[in-house]
Amino acid sequence: MTTALVTCPNCGATNRIPAAVAGHPRCGKCRQDLPWIVAAGDADFAAIAEQSSVPALVDFWAAWCGPCRMVSPVLDRLARERAGRVKLVKVDVDTSPALSRRFDVQAIPTMLVIIDGTVVARQAGAPPAAALRSWLDEALAARNEGSRR
Repeated sequence: MTTALVTCPNCGATNRIPAAVAGHPRCGKCRQDLPWIVAAGDADFAAIAEQSSVPALVDFWAAWCGPCRMVSPVLDRLARERAGRVKLVKVDVDTSPALSRRFDVQAIPTMLVIIDGTVVARQAGAPPAAALRSWLDEALAARNEGSRR
């Protein structure tokens, strides 16, 4: 399992963030929630996304895909805005064909929201930033409604 170095947007401290851990990452210096953006593949997807302690926003993408390159910065921004509440998991379809088949990815980019191992929302294509934000917020709100029952 990999780790990433993330600079805290609040205090500027560098933090080592594992791809999978119980809870969610916080800055070691100021204790603010940190954005959680990781890559996953066929071998480690279950541990990174399906067993995630926070909802996983999964981005199926490819380096050669123009719409993927347009959506990627929007997803990064959403993950930063929702630090502590969502984990952005990036899956390269060229290096993870089993995941592409398993989730029936027919077009890229395709985004999924996975909560407690279950896909609760799916979006294909490259919608505008506002539409992606609304889609993600609706998926997260559905999770919160389900946890109140």
